[in-house]
Amino acid sequence: MDFVYKQKSNKSFEETKNTLKFELSKVGFGVLWELNFKDKLSEKGLDFKEDFLVMEVCNPAKAKEVLELEMDMGFMLPCKVGVYTKDHAVYVGMMKPSALVENIALQELALSVENDLRKAIDHVI
Repeated sequence: MDFVYKQKSNKSFEETKNTLKFELSKVGFGVLWELNFKDKLSEKGLDFKEDFLVMEVCNPAKAKEVLELEMDMGFMLPCKVGVYTKDHAVYVGMMKPSALVENIALQELALSVENDLRKAIDHVI
């Protein structure tokens, strides 16, 4: 099973990041936190040439629903989406929530979250 959904962006890294934030808001997700591994590794004295930005995103109503169905799913929340550069190209993607869920009762909700996040990602490119 493929655990990752990603698309190549035709925009710059910064444009992709900003467009993704906007598109996420249109499907009910807010960005709670961001980490660019390039910057963090540089702070630690390590050279990493590519940008890799991780955004932790959340739709509060869906998060509540997930937690009410299976409290241990909180270990996977919030969802993560990423933007990264590789070989002068920009990619945007995520781990597929549906691939990470074993609880049948949560499968429909995981697919709903996944579809919302895919919609945001697809509107970035």
